[in-house]
Amino acid sequence: MAILANLESYQQRIDDFLTLQLEQLSVNDPKLLAAMNYGLLIGGKRMRPYLVYTTGEMLGVDLQDLDAIAASVECIHAYSLLHDDLPAMDDDDLRRGQPTCHRKFDEATAILAGDSLQTLAFDILANHKFIGVRAKQQIKLLQMLSRASGYQGMCGGQAMDLAATDTSVTLAHLEQIHRLKTGALLESAILMPTLCVDDIDPEHVALLTQYSATTGLLYQVHDDIIDITSSEAILGKPAGSDQQANKSTYPALLGLQGAQEKERELYANSLHALDALPYNTQNLANFSTFIVQRDH
Repeated sequence: MAILANLESYQQRIDDFLTLQLEQLSVNDPKLLAAMNYGLLIGGKRMRPYLVYTTGEMLGVDLQDLDAIAASVECIHAYSLLHDDLPAMDDDDLRRGQPTCHRKFDEATAILAGDSLQTLAFDILANHKFIGVRAKQQIKLLQMLSRASGYQGMCGGQAMDLAATDTSVTLAHLEQIHRLKTGALLESAILMPTLCVDDIDPEHVALLTQYSATTGLLYQVHDDIIDITSSEAILGKPAGSDQQANKSTYPALLGLQGAQEKERELYANSLHALDALPYNTQNLANFSTFIVQRDH
């Protein structure tokens, strides 16, 4: 992951900030708090916080303001993983090479830990002492995260994905599933920093929206590919689980070669969207490259 500039410093920064948020919570139920810590802090690439920080710094947003945005997005992502792993959803036993939260604790605790991390995301955004973000912008941040994580975004996409299991779907329908399930939250990580910038050019926002939508889809296509081509030791979870569950995926619909061709097309389109922006977009271009090179 050396291709991503400042990744390790951003990872450390967001882990320190998230740890502080959990430490500040009163201990009402030690087991639930332990499960929240487990789900949020046992690892992860912190790709969404990376996008918040690198996009925000590119636009001149204060790092302390970006902390709250990055943390809120990561809390939503972590909660989604706890719930995705549950028996009623993907029924996985491993996550990042460790027992999933419901295996480490129990199902009820994992559900509540996910619920608690979801609400913590909005708590952080609503109560953070922003430096350069006005109240009106803060409300827009809450609106964007709500849309990306709920019925109109991630949750809606997850429901569509479950409904598509054991069925044949069109390419357009599969793309809609993944634009919501995976893409919506990833897009918000790129676009939320734009809400913190006064008088940002709408054309620049449109180009970043195009980049974020393409990159969100690229992320999912590559996930589908490495589910087949990588190993459990590398993935940190069972390889081929999507195939075994008869999930609707790009390789299932297009074949492995067709999915790889789709990936190359999306990669080129993501870079093209950045070309017209008057900023130093190298870190975002590197992120697209990282996506297609990663093995887990």
